[in-house]
Amino acid sequence: SLSTLQALEGIVGKDKLVVSTSCSLLHTAVDLINETKLDDEIKSWLAFAAQKVVEVNALAKALAGQKDEALFSANAAALASRRSSPRVTNEGVQKAAAALKGSDHRRATNVSARLDAQQKKLNLPILPTTTIGSFPQTVELRRVRREYKAKKVSEEDYVKAIKEEIKKVVDLQEELDIDVLVHGEPERNDMVEYFGEQLSGFAFTANGWVQSYGSRCVKPPVIYGDVSRPKAMTVFWSAMAQSMTSRPMKGMLTGPVTILNWSFVRNDQPRHETCYQIALAIKDEVEDLEKGGIGVIQIDEAALREGLPLRKSEHAFYLDWAVHSFRITNCGVQDSTQIHTHMCYSHFNDIIHSIIDMDADVITIENSRSDEKLLSVFREGVKYGAGIGPGVYDIHSPRIPSSEEIADRVNKMLAVLEQNILWVNPDCGLKTRKYTEVKPALKNMVDAAKLIRSQLASAK
Repeated sequence: SLSTLQALEGIVGKDKLVVSTSCSLLHTAVDLINETKLDDEIKSWLAFAAQKVVEVNALAKALAGQKDEALFSANAAALASRRSSPRVTNEGVQKAAAALKGSDHRRATNVSARLDAQQKKLNLPILPTTTIGSFPQTVELRRVRREYKAKKVSEEDYVKAIKEEIKKVVDLQEELDIDVLVHGEPERNDMVEYFGEQLSGFAFTANGWVQSYGSRCVKPPVIYGDVSRPKAMTVFWSAMAQSMTSRPMKGMLTGPVTILNWSFVRNDQPRHETCYQIALAIKDEVEDLEKGGIGVIQIDEAALREGLPLRKSEHAFYLDWAVHSFRITNCGVQDSTQIHTHMCYSHFNDIIHSIIDMDADVITIENSRSDEKLLSVFREGVKYGAGIGPGVYDIHSPRIPSSEEIADRVNKMLAVLEQNILWVNPDCGLKTRKYTEVKPALKNMVDAAKLIRSQLASAK
């Protein structure tokens, strides 16, 4: 940084040079001094907002001839420590990521043939119903997780409590007559943190809160080294849930691009290389879920559009490696295993061709909250051959939509999408809603799907 400033000084002159951060520190955690759980080695590699201000000040002083030799030496030592640390580099991961070159990792069979194989196995009705993954997280459920983490609850009691919650969610979905079920994710705190805690190369802060949007704050994981999956992360819970029902149970995973975009990412290698490493870890989990009897696996990429660079000239490269990362995760499964993805929080029309290129069997995608803008891309002639579930109601609102309202939305979708590829589902997960809102809303959603099925059957 100092050599860059000195080069700039030679070009514009000292009187025209201002030393500052490259952007606002709004999305940087406040101060490393608040971190009591990070070990000293990893802590020495990090700089939060308070440390960045100190560094900016030190650079300005050094440029003025008042260099703090001790601070610069400590910085150089920390960088050298990071470069040589065995915690950062995993030779096996590096080799596996390097071996990805030369393949686009597409599944061998086209999506139409795969959907046929999946239908033979799943035997779903037209307009199949499903939800996105999470169910309401009650105060009691959060208490159990918190106490288990604090070692106040035994593992046996924790598993029992989570199993009871999963059974409640499965029974509710069967009662509502939903076609493809989820286990409700009662064991999960956050869709990125849950996986990061089980992957190598991730560190977690105690107080590294940053603003996400509005008043919502998150604690992003810190990716400091090569990423791998030491053991299965979700198979135990998904297999347990599948054993409770004869209906298809979705395995629920967060995709590599979303894990990357919602983390603080190491800066000593390109972001796409880190993303490929995460993709390989998720690929291992996908294949273990398949071996465990899970025939429908959802790999969420909520943040794929969010990571699009500001410079249009960089869009194509980003979308290429982001979409490739998703394909890596599921390129090894059988044709009869149905791969879903989910997207939300974004405008998708400008990247619809990249979404198609992901080659998922089914995509569920936020639609109602954005006033059905998504449908306009299909009205304009874009052909979509895979399964698709544009959300039929906005889960960010406590309002319960009527079955007539949902049926009207589904009919608008049928005007631009083939009935044999359309799914019926909410916009997003139900984690933030109450059961008093979720039950009637899902009942109305299923009723609307059944109504339109009967109308379509009568019209034949």
